[in-house]
Amino acid sequence: MNSNNKSLEEFNKLMGILDELRVKCPWDMKQTFETLRKLTIEETYELADAISSGSDEGIKNELGDLMLHLVFYAKIGSERGTFTMADVLEGINTKLVYRHPHVFGDVKVSNATQVEDNWEKLKIKENNGYKPVLSGVPSSLPAIVKANRIQEKVRGVGFDWEKREQIWDKVLEEISELKAEVANHDTEKIEAELGDVMFSIINASRLYGIDPEAALEKTNRKFIKRFNYLEKETLVKGKSLHDMTLDEMNVIWEEAKKED
Repeated sequence: MNSNNKSLEEFNKLMGILDELRVKCPWDMKQTFETLRKLTIEETYELADAISSGSDEGIKNELGDLMLHLVFYAKIGSERGTFTMADVLEGINTKLVYRHPHVFGDVKVSNATQVEDNWEKLKIKENNGYKPVLSGVPSSLPAIVKANRIQEKVRGVGFDWEKREQIWDKVLEEISELKAEVANHDTEKIEAELGDVMFSIINASRLYGIDPEAALEKTNRKFIKRFNYLEKETLVKGKSLHDMTLDEMNVIWEEAKKED
């Protein structure tokens, strides 16, 4: 049996299992789109964690959990008479073929950027020639992810820097404006300017091909590792962080950096 046939067999088995759960399991029976929503978000983050950790086994397991949710939504849609799994798959198949004319048609592209530009233009055509550029950005996205997506969207219609190096003047400008408001002690304006600084930094990361969410998460993990080292070494020395000066902590912190 080839891999495609095996995949179809297991997928059908999953759908059959869910059919049975919906009529025999009290928990599965009461689930709705709304009750699953939060759980799906959690599963997506768990998949993201597995990807960040580089665990193929973890990615496989989390994909299974997320796949269950996708099938669950389709099952509920079928019960409501609004859509089926076949409708879902037919829809994405049609969309992929339509939005890849360089693969399934005669359009020529030379790089991934042109593919992205064509993708955005085709999305507009799908809506009778008009669709607000930012209408496809989910309001519930985390702020960093949303900012990055907004910037990608507007780039698709040409609203972007001519040269990526130009972003640094904007970053410095925003930092200067933030420092001015800090000096004025205006909390509301400080918040606004801090947001502008963060937005410009996220823009810079995009221009240089860096995922800002991934970059920040790596820093988070690095900080946690170093602080755990600091805490552990402090206990070994019979001391308490609460009783140490910042200079004393920094000595151990530098040791933690060398451990990296």
